[in-house]
Formats: sequence, structure tokens, C-alpha cells
Amino acid sequence: MPALNISTNVSLDGVDVSAIQSEATAKLAKIIAGKTEADVMIVLRGSIPISLGGSQEPAAFGELVSIGGLSPEVNKKLSAAIAEILETKLCIPKVPTLDGMVPPSKASNLLAPKLEVACIIQ
Repeated sequence: MPALNISTNVSLDGVDVSAIQSEATAKLAKIIAGKTEADVMIVLRGSIPISLGGSQEPAAFGELVSIGGLSPEVNKKLSAAIAEILETKLCIPKVPTLDGMVPPSKASNLLAPKLEVACIIQ
């Protein structure tokens, strides 16, 4: 049973957590071979103190545990899918770089462009 634990410093008050969990469940089941939505567990915790790169800007930490079905290629697809959900549903920005993810405040001196997006939590 794949279990995805997501902690974020974003408040979940007024957020449709069920919609986030449903979307994440569907994505995980689709990406991890041999797993169905009935096999997937999603835990989402908000208002957790998180500092990323010394910044308390919106951020999240995800931890996935699964018996089988994971590989470096699957991990990349899962990371991209979950990052997209967190960006659209919780306004947690993703800033891709050659070295991975960095907080937006630290991204200005990197090759990847920093996108300014107005975000409204749905």
C-alpha cells in the first residue's frame, strides 16, 4: 500500500482537503504500476512549521512509502504530479533548477526563471 505523507506550512483552513487527497490518490495509482486507488493512502497536514533554505515561504515536504512499484523514473513522475497539485491547490510554488528545488526567494540568481503568479487557494 503506497502511503504519501505531505506536511506543509500552509494553513488548510477553508481548503477542500478531500479534493487534494482524491487527486493525489488518482495520480499515485496511475503512476505506480500495479496499484489501484483502493491501495493508496494520503495524509495531508497543514500549518506545520517548515523552513526551506532559511525561508518560511509556502513549502511542503512529502514522504512516500511503498512496497514495490518505485524507481528513479517513477519518483520523477510522482514528484512532478504532486508538485503540480500543491502548486495549483495550495499555492506552493515549484522552482525547477538543474540542482532540484529551491525556495523562490533563493531562485533569483539561478538559471531557471522565477515566475510571479497570483495564487488564490481553492
